[in-house]
Amino acid sequence: MNPYLQMFRMGNAVMGAIGLLVACFMAAGTDAFASEYLVNMALCAAVVVVFVAGGNSINDSIDYEIDKTSHPERPVPMGRITPKQAHVTGISLLLLSVIISIFTFDAACIAIVVIASVLMYLYEVLLKQRGFIGNITIAVLTGMVFLLGSAIVHDVWANLAPALMAGLVTVGREICKDIEDMEGDEGRYTLPMMIGKRAAALVAVLFFVAGPVLSIWPMITDQYGPLYYVVVIADVLFLYAAYLGLRDPHGGQKMAKKGMIFGLLAFIAGAIRF
Repeated sequence: MNPYLQMFRMGNAVMGAIGLLVACFMAAGTDAFASEYLVNMALCAAVVVVFVAGGNSINDSIDYEIDKTSHPERPVPMGRITPKQAHVTGISLLLLSVIISIFTFDAACIAIVVIASVLMYLYEVLLKQRGFIGNITIAVLTGMVFLLGSAIVHDVWANLAPALMAGLVTVGREICKDIEDMEGDEGRYTLPMMIGKRAAALVAVLFFVAGPVLSIWPMITDQYGPLYYVVVIADVLFLYAAYLGLRDPHGGQKMAKKGMIFGLLAFIAGAIRF
């Protein structure tokens, strides 16, 4: 395989684009695929692919020493691409994602892509080592995919509930990962390293519980159809993840991931009204 395509991890990039299309559907149902939205939908799908490739390139340019052990098959630790080449490629791709977004002629879409690109770069070069701030950054980037999807259909806040829900649970998952990695995180300012394993687990629990609490909001506002109530399954999984988080951080974050999948399915199903 071409070393650059391998570095871009195109499978993840394409999955990101598919996720964007799902976010459009969540925001407007079948109306999302009306002809007036298709051009911007295609442009933003391209933005996501280029953005993910850029983020992966910058990541590989910075983590190449770690990857010599954890991912020796990647092009940078193998010597097929130099760290400098990977870094320049990553910056170029993030800039390209912004340039492509300009052609949507939509202020919300452009703003989301610009902010996401800046956050991605800052995360990779600085915030990743700052622990909790890095966790928050990943959560914000996760939520912005949903907001970009709703911006495409000219209702930027339509996906606010799933964006916040995904973001909150993502913070909990990232904290649990940091608890697992405490032994190898010496020198990093992760939350567990700063306040201790038990206290960090309690913070993760709060974020896991916040997801189910937030899921009630669309029920009150009647934002989605009756199939949205499948979200109760996700809520149960999030609450179980909170329970596990105090005893088994690895199990907690894995359970939260399952909850996120059911939550996403609930929002998709809820967009179908009959």
